[in-house]
Amino acid sequence: MSLKLTILGCHSATPRVNAHPTAQFLEIKNHNFLIDCGEGTQVQLRRYGVKFSKIKHIFISHLHGDHFYGLIGLISTFRLLNRESELHIYGPKGLKEIITLQLKLSNSWTQYPLLFHELTSTESELIYEDEKVEVYTIPLDHRIYTNGFLFKEKSGERKLNVNAISKYKEIKICDYQNLKNGRDFMLQNATVLKNETLTLDPALPLSYAFCSDTAYFSEIIPLIKNVNCLYHEATFLKDKEALAATTKHATAAQAAEIAQQAQVKQLIIGHYSGRYKNKEDFKIEAQEIFENTLLSIEGKVFEIN
Repeated sequence: MSLKLTILGCHSATPRVNAHPTAQFLEIKNHNFLIDCGEGTQVQLRRYGVKFSKIKHIFISHLHGDHFYGLIGLISTFRLLNRESELHIYGPKGLKEIITLQLKLSNSWTQYPLLFHELTSTESELIYEDEKVEVYTIPLDHRIYTNGFLFKEKSGERKLNVNAISKYKEIKICDYQNLKNGRDFMLQNATVLKNETLTLDPALPLSYAFCSDTAYFSEIIPLIKNVNCLYHEATFLKDKEALAATTKHATAAQAAEIAQQAQVKQLIIGHYSGRYKNKEDFKIEAQEIFENTLLSIEGKVFEIN
């Protein structure tokens, strides 16, 4: 099993022909999540073959334009496509007011339920949960209220140990689900077979942390400890560290420091400033500190396992 992450946009500030602002599409345990929605996101979704109907939950990190200016367009397109299913949007307080005003003044109310979950807490909180997945906020340090998001699989069912089970004719197919749920099995002679002798551990749950615009912020380290994959912004290189501090952004080296201290399995960096012509310089800088660093590139698909 793996998570699948499609990079739709990975650059900062203004969009250009070959540089699109932040947006990602995450597939996890048969769930599909859109993370940030910079200008032109719906065009990028079409370009990389993501079906609009898959999107039921959108997570917006903060209210700077390069992270949400594509949202009203996407919402409106869903309306034109006669969407009926609910759309849940998680983002900072004020997002509902912005979108509602645009829909009101254009008389473009959606015919589908549009449900906002506005965020205000400066502490990490659980904002989505079902039987398979949970999503937490990662409070960040930026010029305005900003959250990253931690996506975590829940542990799955135990796996049947077919060889062990085959030794006991009393165990029938109808008993399998109880075994997967972790229950012991009692034979007719009252002997109890411990579950761990009949089953195997489930695959370890996977996790993905998205850390949008932020200064170097060590307080996130406990929240993202040991995640399978971390996306961390890297707007600047070390030559602009002072500017990074002023604008509340991070350098590639600082992103790598966070990854190293959090002992993550893999780091993806992005949100590149347009002042740099060669993205490879970001990778080189980060890999001096954290070797398993990869670059965000529009259209690139990462398999996280």
